[in-house]
Amino acid sequence: MSRSVVEVDRFRMDFGANTVVRDLSFSIAPGETFGFLGSNGSGKTTTIRALLGIYQPTAGKLLVNGRPFRAGSQIRTGEKRTVLGYLPEERGLYKKEPVIDTMIYFGRLKGMAAKAASAWSMAYLERVGLATKAKQRLDKCSGGEQQKVQLGVTVMNNPDLLILDEPTKGFDPVNRRLLLDIIDEHKRAGATVMMVTHHMEEVERLCDRILLLKDGVARAYGSVAAVQEQFGATTVKVDCRTGSLPESPNYRVLSNERGMAEIELTSSVKPSAVLAELIRAGVGVEAFTPSRRSLDSIFVEVYGEQAGRE
Repeated sequence: MSRSVVEVDRFRMDFGANTVVRDLSFSIAPGETFGFLGSNGSGKTTTIRALLGIYQPTAGKLLVNGRPFRAGSQIRTGEKRTVLGYLPEERGLYKKEPVIDTMIYFGRLKGMAAKAASAWSMAYLERVGLATKAKQRLDKCSGGEQQKVQLGVTVMNNPDLLILDEPTKGFDPVNRRLLLDIIDEHKRAGATVMMVTHHMEEVERLCDRILLLKDGVARAYGSVAAVQEQFGATTVKVDCRTGSLPESPNYRVLSNERGMAEIELTSSVKPSAVLAELIRAGVGVEAFTPSRRSLDSIFVEVYGEQAGRE
């Protein structure tokens, strides 16, 4: 039995002569939140659909708790049934039905009693600000409101594995924070989460490890800190009220105004070495604050113009 909740091994997906994903391997540990990142067309949705048995892979293995996933199958770890909740990027709700009826229906499909599904749904709608729209038809709700309902349907039976494709797409900062709080609660309760998002602040807040997929190939894979280190370019804020920053092959100056400078270190150069260099040069360093490169800048470097079109 695999120790990983999700295991993808040398996955390849061809559509005719077009290879969409090639030799992709990664795993997701129990209780981990995994960021599956990439621009449109990078192969993310294809991988998720193959993992869920919607597509048959051209080659490789895609496993949930050690075996291929099949809709309606009993996937077990020991004696415990694993419940999977999937939030697709495209909404899959019955738009001509009232909000509460739709949620109760999906709750019943997930094995909940009607009364329990109704009580859970009303409590959720109250929390996300939709209690007054419980009897309104879904097609009369805004896109953001429908997305809240979709997320509720996804998490209502407390899944052990959540696969979320752009869960906060189209939300303002207040509602994005609300939904991230809900996802974070499930994470802290022990759920394993696989999340597709283009919001790097969501990745930095929630994700333990990430994979950057481009043109069907993994460009980076590991913890957030490891990926930041892989792309190098540590930045340092320097408070140097006396003296001036000398030219150096070990860094480049990004900004320098009124004694407050920000420098970007050359790859593989350690911050301690640059600090020693500045002191030797007579710079009066009052504060020296290193920080890793932002995921935003890494995303832009990897995807370039593709990122700009997202």
